[in-house]
Amino acid sequence: MNSRTWQLLRLLADGEFHSGEVLGAQLGVSRATVFSSLSGVEEYGVVLQRIRGRGYRLAKAWLCLDADVVQSHLGAVAPRFNVEVLQQAASSNTELLRRATAGALTGSVLAVELQTAGRGRIGRTWHSGLGNALTFSLLWRFDCGLNGLSGLSLVVGLAILRALQRFNASGVGLKWPNDILAVQGKLGGVLIEAQGDMYGPSSVVIGIGINCTLPFKLEQVITQPAVALDQLCAVPPQRNLLLAVLLQELAQVLDVFSRAGFASLRADWQAHHAFQDQAIHLQMPDGSTVTGIARGVSDSGELLLETAQGIRAFNSGEVGR
Repeated sequence: MNSRTWQLLRLLADGEFHSGEVLGAQLGVSRATVFSSLSGVEEYGVVLQRIRGRGYRLAKAWLCLDADVVQSHLGAVAPRFNVEVLQQAASSNTELLRRATAGALTGSVLAVELQTAGRGRIGRTWHSGLGNALTFSLLWRFDCGLNGLSGLSLVVGLAILRALQRFNASGVGLKWPNDILAVQGKLGGVLIEAQGDMYGPSSVVIGIGINCTLPFKLEQVITQPAVALDQLCAVPPQRNLLLAVLLQELAQVLDVFSRAGFASLRADWQAHHAFQDQAIHLQMPDGSTVTGIARGVSDSGELLLETAQGIRAFNSGEVGR
């Protein structure tokens, strides 16, 4: 979307009707320019109502992400983070990886209002629209090498779960290796991309996506059962506060992970394992399937599966029921 479209959407963010004439006057453009600038926004997940004689209205008020508001909510950990909000980007991970290579500092956070090519695990697309998800990436640098990062995606999931518990989200659990689940479906996910060598130092870009609401049009393009925070929280958190609380919990678990590795957080992760002691199947990268009983994870974050051949450990694969 171009800059004028974004200006108009911010004027419409209150969820009230605004006439094309008034919107045009505010921006110093014609009603025809307003019309053309708002044409096609639906393809980005924007639900815009147009009523003759009344004007334009967003179907739901949009509380914009604001870096200053996020920083104000961070409290004691605020100096450890530098939060930036982009109106749109193909992928927050891709952009932050580029910045990491150019020397960006640990604690750099890039939140994006609208991702046009968000990425998930194993090449999947992360679908989101304007204001209905929180999508951001965090750069974190480690003294250890890549071989010391085993289990990192699991501790990130644990941090997300702890943050959601602070908002009393009901029935949330963890799916190995990086999904946040509820009974209704997937709530969020993690995509971790690392740079460095085996012996250190290393840097990691942690991409996180959380569904805040699920408009009907978005549900239609998601290929798996999904759920949003407004279905799980009696009072859903505003996205600026949610981002701040997530960063607080991430700082805590990443500090522990840096000192003591995943083993120190293993028991806590396993206590929230959605499929603990349940029968599952594991789809392997080569297309084969392994079935068994999920027995948690190892000290290095591998999935432990009780099979006919005994307990086996896996560091890749897609878990299903």
